[in-house]
Amino acid sequence: MDNPTIFFRALADETRWRIVHLVKDCALCVCELADIMSMPQSSVSSHVQIIRKAGLLESERCGKWTYFRIHTDYLPLLSEIISSLPDELDHGSDLKKRQDRLADRENSCCQGPVRLAETSSDSCSAN
Repeated sequence: MDNPTIFFRALADETRWRIVHLVKDCALCVCELADIMSMPQSSVSSHVQIIRKAGLLESERCGKWTYFRIHTDYLPLLSEIISSLPDELDHGSDLKKRQDRLADRENSCCQGPVRLAETSSDSCSAN
């Protein structure tokens, strides 16, 4: 972590915190995040770029889509932070929407990542 202020600023927003929860163990593209979060893609993209610039995301380009997931170097730290804080936001609803979106991924414009999918946890699978 080069700059802790940038790191924590990236997490200090409700929308970005939701994104972190969604991509903690599953690679998603901006259009999938926008669909899950019911937000415009441009807004989601802006938030993703703040998280990316903080160094928290790894990415994979597949065709015209880029998939993002929490960088494996930060996964233990973020998992610890997440588990130590009370969950006042309804992340369960986001995670359910993510499962539904992933279940329909083969019929959507986003076919999914290749490299990041190989190293994703089971919670990212649509089944």
